[in-house]
Amino acid sequence: MTLPDRVLYCHCRYADVVPRDVKTAVLEGLASSGIAFDAVPDLCEMSARRDPKLAELAAGPVRIAACYPRAVRWLFAAAGTPLGDEVQVLNMRVQPADAVLHSILAASEPRERA
Repeated sequence: MTLPDRVLYCHCRYADVVPRDVKTAVLEGLASSGIAFDAVPDLCEMSARRDPKLAELAAGPVRIAACYPRAVRWLFAAAGTPLGDEVQVLNMRVQPADAVLHSILAASEPRERA
């Protein structure tokens, strides 16, 4: 069966740790790309509330545009939904927007899944 990677974008609304221009460019790039993606206001807040939606968002191969990968993995684990090995976290805090978008769009092609 062929499945595309899921894409999850975190707007980091409350922490303000990701440069605003990077967040905006990544969101606009995703929106204009035509690929399906999920956008959430803030993964930190969802983790603190132990939002059950996190389990759905993390299912299967997924690319997450957020902040530090270790922090994102911890947020999901703290909410009772640890991320699997097939999850890649792209760090908008240190990576430029074009690098984040390239990683997401290059992986949005369908791939074989056993």
